Amino acid sequence: MPLPFASEDPTLAERLLGAPLQSLVAVIAGVIVLALLRMMIGRAVRSVVEGTSHVRNQARRLLLRGGVDPGPADPLALARRVQRAETMGSVLRSAAALVVAIVVLTVVANINSWDLGPVLATAGDAGGARGVGAQALVKDLLSGLFMLVEDQYGVGDVIDVGDVAGVVEAVGLRVTQVRSLQGTLWYVRNGEILRLGNMTQGWSRAFVEVRVGPDQDVEVALGLLREAAGALAADEEISPLLLDAADVTAFEDLSGESVTLRAMVKTVPAQQWAVQRALRGQIRRVFETAGVSLALPRREIVVERADVRPVADSAPAQDQTKSG
Repeated sequence: MPLPFASEDPTLAERLLGAPLQSLVAVIAGVIVLALLRMMIGRAVRSVVEGTSHVRNQARRLLLRGGVDPGPADPLALARRVQRAETMGSVLRSAAALVVAIVVLTVVANINSWDLGPVLATAGDAGGARGVGAQALVKDLLSGLFMLVEDQYGVGDVIDVGDVAGVVEAVGLRVTQVRSLQGTLWYVRNGEILRLGNMTQGWSRAFVEVRVGPDQDVEVALGLLREAAGALAADEEISPLLLDAADVTAFEDLSGESVTLRAMVKTVPAQQWAVQRALRGQIRRVFETAGVSLALPRREIVVERADVRPVADSAPAQDQTKSG
């Protein structure tokens, strides 16, 4: 039996202190949890970035104590590990935000007694029609996950995915953002990447070919090419970009018009284009100084004319009849 002073209808204060307050508490709790997760992820990324050199120094010290020479440290592997840690941290922060948002939305729906049955039923009815799209989404997510685990590419890499080539600006579980040389930002779905070429992973290679005429001395031209490649090591701006001595070869191609010479040099990632430009400049300077000309492309054009009959120089004679 209800008390005589009790009211069956809740007051305004009771309504405000009920579901709305609980919903607000749930949202605030979700924001706090998300902030804590982001802080933990950021701390883990920083520990990987800052602890990489410390771990390598400790391993080097242990190897030296055991009488094993570990050799020089690889700065490229160190930079690659830092880049991968930062990319994984970005993806984990996005995933944490998505999970927390779903949990908070579910809790708020339960507090306010929202009937999600019709919504779920409608989603189930439309699920068959959207099955293909869901499969594509799952394919993109799985491809992005495997891409990150296998470390296929990261932010700052120059990649070629077929129709699109450029610098990776952002990596996600669903799409990868690639900035082309013309400045266009392409959004490439991870599930649509069937083949991928990474031009800047680990190290790169500058590649220059030179063609000389058949009348030139190939050995002299080969020596000039070695001189041009060796001049790069003396350049204060280019020498830090080189990882090995240049490999110069001749007779890479032979035709009646030219002989092909080739120069290749191992460079730090993403610097092969700068080295190629500098090498071409050195080649032009050295070849011009030595008076060795490069072969020019030639094209032969054959013109077929129709058979033309010669025209007689004199007009046909006319019979003149004289009457007597």
